[in-house]
Amino acid sequence: MASDAVERESMEVDVLIIGGGPAGLSAAIRLMQLAQEKGEELSVIVLEKGGEIGAHILSGVVVDPIGLDTLLPDWRTRDNRPLKTEVTGDKFKYLGHKGSLDISWLPMPGFMKNHGNFTGSLGNVTRFLAEEAEGMGVEIFPGFAASELVYGENGEVTGVIAGVNGLDAEGNPKPDYEPGMELLGKYVLFAEGTRGSLTKKLISKFDLDADSEPQKYGIGLKELWSVPEENFQEGYVQHTLGWPLADNVGGGSFLYHFRDNGEPFISLGFVVHLNYENPYLAPYQEFQRWKHHPEVIKYLEGGKRVSYGARAITEGGWQSVPKLSFPGGALIGCSAGFVNVPRIKGSHNAILTGMMGAEAAFNALQDGRSGDELVEYQDAYENSSVYKELKTVRNVKPLLSRFGTILGTGLGGVEMWLNTIIGWSPFGTMSHNKTDAASLKPASKFKPIDYPKPDGKISFDKLTNVAFTNTYHGEDQPCHLRLLDPDLQKSSELGVFDGPSARYCPAGVYEWVEEPNGEKRFQINSQNCIHCKTCDIKDPNQNINWETPEGGGGPAYPNM
Repeated sequence: MASDAVERESMEVDVLIIGGGPAGLSAAIRLMQLAQEKGEELSVIVLEKGGEIGAHILSGVVVDPIGLDTLLPDWRTRDNRPLKTEVTGDKFKYLGHKGSLDISWLPMPGFMKNHGNFTGSLGNVTRFLAEEAEGMGVEIFPGFAASELVYGENGEVTGVIAGVNGLDAEGNPKPDYEPGMELLGKYVLFAEGTRGSLTKKLISKFDLDADSEPQKYGIGLKELWSVPEENFQEGYVQHTLGWPLADNVGGGSFLYHFRDNGEPFISLGFVVHLNYENPYLAPYQEFQRWKHHPEVIKYLEGGKRVSYGARAITEGGWQSVPKLSFPGGALIGCSAGFVNVPRIKGSHNAILTGMMGAEAAFNALQDGRSGDELVEYQDAYENSSVYKELKTVRNVKPLLSRFGTILGTGLGGVEMWLNTIIGWSPFGTMSHNKTDAASLKPASKFKPIDYPKPDGKISFDKLTNVAFTNTYHGEDQPCHLRLLDPDLQKSSELGVFDGPSARYCPAGVYEWVEEPNGEKRFQINSQNCIHCKTCDIKDPNQNINWETPEGGGGPAYPNM
């Protein structure tokens, strides 16, 4: 039954997948592989809220190929393969204000090395997977945002409502109103990515996080630069810790060299863990000033920024993964959070868990089941390489949070070695203790940070960079950033924390505007939103709820 009385067309398939990223598309491909092996027909639909496949995909990215190797063993030999630059150089540095210390010599477990991995565009990986899926008979509906859950008579998930368009800013139907469709599946797999709007509802309704730690997050900011050949080292990968972040603020940077259609590009970016305490910290400004460090600017001079984007990253790891199955469906990929924080990698685990979810759903259908709980998927995960990988590094994030970057990194290295060699940790399994929203402290405990102004060549202001995300939202539609209590926002977010939303948002969505009478008004520029979900995570009162806007809205990343 749907959540309202609007009459809609309905379509039912065997498996419905929400999200056209690596996890969702891998699940679709695996379902069709299994059907072909059995010589059977299978109907699979993938819904994607972005205007096209890959439009909302953003990642560093250095890809561990184990996921693609498992899903499509011949992908490396194909002419249309999406990853062609293999890692040839791998450096890890600690930055001071001007200089740097190469710490690549530190002994780390083999899985921390990047040789054998590939760098390129995760958006192009998803486009490759979509082409494969469609060739196998999967129906993919881009620009089709799933906005509501549909439940059966016994409370099981049976589908979603998607494609609702044509409401004005007040929620009233316009002349071009479309009520959307009710898309139903015998099983529904949710692959919405980090902090998915429907996934949040599922976790709450079915209490999926009852036995897990709070999920933790980071914000990843990225630019893609076209650079001169003399600045380029094909396959070179560099990660850094340290400046410009203080030791008690988690995060670091990445810088990856790859070719696309023969042209030299550098993906560079900055990650800030969202459990920082200082409300005056601005992740975007930290990213911009980091680019002026000698270890970074030498690669950018004479180059040109061609794209920008940002999105939240799951960082809670093994102890924060919720229960994966519920009546009628399951969570796959970053909807559940399978990122390996010290490796800064998750796409391989998204692919592998997508395959596991697909196998559980297919086998259930073979047994004549539908709408029940896919407990086999949970079992498969707990006996998988993904589970083992995340358990090995489970304490790295808590150690960084508790002891700071320098000591936490050292302890994390020892922890990973002990878990790798003898499967034991002196720390047991550490707790994350609290959410990222609860980590923020009152502004009275800190001084404002004086960030340098952008020079327009290496560093840029927010709104200029937002133009390089190709973001679009129709202006006359309901605001998808729901402020739950305006009075609380003013008394606490402004009064206690001095308006951190204007600083943690990487797209200039939030402002405290001073009126002629001296009062301040909270303004939401939702048309700027690049769907990073940081506001939904970091608002200290959890007073902003991110909901999906009309399908096709948001960024349109070309090669990120």
